[in-house]
Amino acid sequence: MPRILAFDYGTKRIGLAVTDPLQIIATGLDTIHPKDAIEYLKKYLLTEQVEAFVFGDPKQMDGSPSESAQHVKGFARTLKRTFPDIPQHWIDERFTSKLAHQTIMQSGLKKQDRQNKERVDTISATIILQYFMEQHRL
Repeated sequence: MPRILAFDYGTKRIGLAVTDPLQIIATGLDTIHPKDAIEYLKKYLLTEQVEAFVFGDPKQMDGSPSESAQHVKGFARTLKRTFPDIPQHWIDERFTSKLAHQTIMQSGLKKQDRQNKERVDTISATIILQYFMEQHRL
């Protein structure tokens, strides 16, 4: 079965998370620089089948698009042009960074490890993917 790949897009880093082949578990995959994303995904798709892309939809508390929404939408358009056969889905990403920080705090990691921003981005992508999976289970 193909995997589902989720993105927590930022202008400095993109957190990636992926399902297992049975689409039961969401796991952090990697953190990459936006300029490296297309090449990274091309290589990844050579070895893994991906059924869908899931993006965190950045919104303000009132539900309006946040300032970063235009960047995420642009990234999604680029992926649609590059990988036109892979459907795209959007999940409200409000509170994912906060949840990621809470998860890290509760993990027992040392302070230096807790401050690793790449770890926060990967965990945020995992939370986005987990939300998507929960919404699409029968």
